[in-house]
Amino acid sequence: MGYEIVVFLGPTLSVADAREHLDALYLTPVGNGDIVRAVIEHAPSAIAIIDGVFAQSPAVRHKEILWAMSRGVRVYGASSMGAVRAAELTEYGMGGYGMVFRWYRRTSLADDADVAVAMAPAQLGSFPLGDALIDIRLTLKKAVRECIIGRQLQVTLERLARSIHYTERSFGRIISAAAEHGMSSQELSALDIWLVDGKRKQKEDDAIGLLSLLSSNSFEMKKRSDPRGFELTEAFAYDMEYYNFAHILFNLHHP
Repeated sequence: MGYEIVVFLGPTLSVADAREHLDALYLTPVGNGDIVRAVIEHAPSAIAIIDGVFAQSPAVRHKEILWAMSRGVRVYGASSMGAVRAAELTEYGMGGYGMVFRWYRRTSLADDADVAVAMAPAQLGSFPLGDALIDIRLTLKKAVRECIIGRQLQVTLERLARSIHYTERSFGRIISAAAEHGMSSQELSALDIWLVDGKRKQKEDDAIGLLSLLSSNSFEMKKRSDPRGFELTEAFAYDMEYYNFAHILFNLHHP
C-alpha cells in the first residue's frame, strides 16, 4: 500500500499529537535499513525523519537517504536525528527545518548526543525517559532571562548536564547533582517549581513545525522529485544484502 508521507517519530512527539498536524504513516524511530524498507513497502512521495536510533542499534546511514532521494522521494529532517542528518546532507538535497537543524548547520563539531534522550521500547510508544541537552540549555537560558536562577547556577547546571550520559540525563538528575555540589537550595527549588510550565521544548516545536509545513504546503513539498544520480558503494551493497534487499541492487542498474 502506498502512502504520500512516511514519518519516523519517537520520543520527540507522540503519534497522537503528531496526527493533529499531519495525516501520515507514522513509524518508530529510524535505524539502519528502515528508509529503504519504507520506500519498498510504502512507496511514499516524501519521508520526514524526526527521531532515530543510534546507540542500541545502528543509526540510519547517509547513503540510504541518498538512495531514497535517487528514487525521487523527498526527504526532510528536523528536531533530533532528522536535524542531524539534514544538516549533513543539505548540499545533497535533503531538506531541513527548525532551530535545531540550523544550530547543527552552523556549529562545527556539534555532538549528535546533544539531541539524544533515552526512550522506552517501540512496543511501548518510544516515549522519552529524560531530557535532551539542547532543550536543557535553552530552558536554563530562559530561566535566567526570567530571573528564576542566576548566571552562575546556569553555567554550573549546563556543565553538570553535559557530564551526565544522555541515557540518564534529566532535569531531576541535574538538580539533584547540583544540590549534592552545594548549590543554592533556594534557587534550585525555585527552578524545580518553574520547570513544570517553564521548560523549552525546542525539539517538539521543530517537529510540529515541519509536520505543519508538510500539511499546509501541500503539493510541491510532497510530490515526488526527479530521480537523482546514485553511486553504489560496497558498504551500501553490504547493508542491502544484510537486510535482504539484494534485489534493490539490480534495480539500481536497471531502473
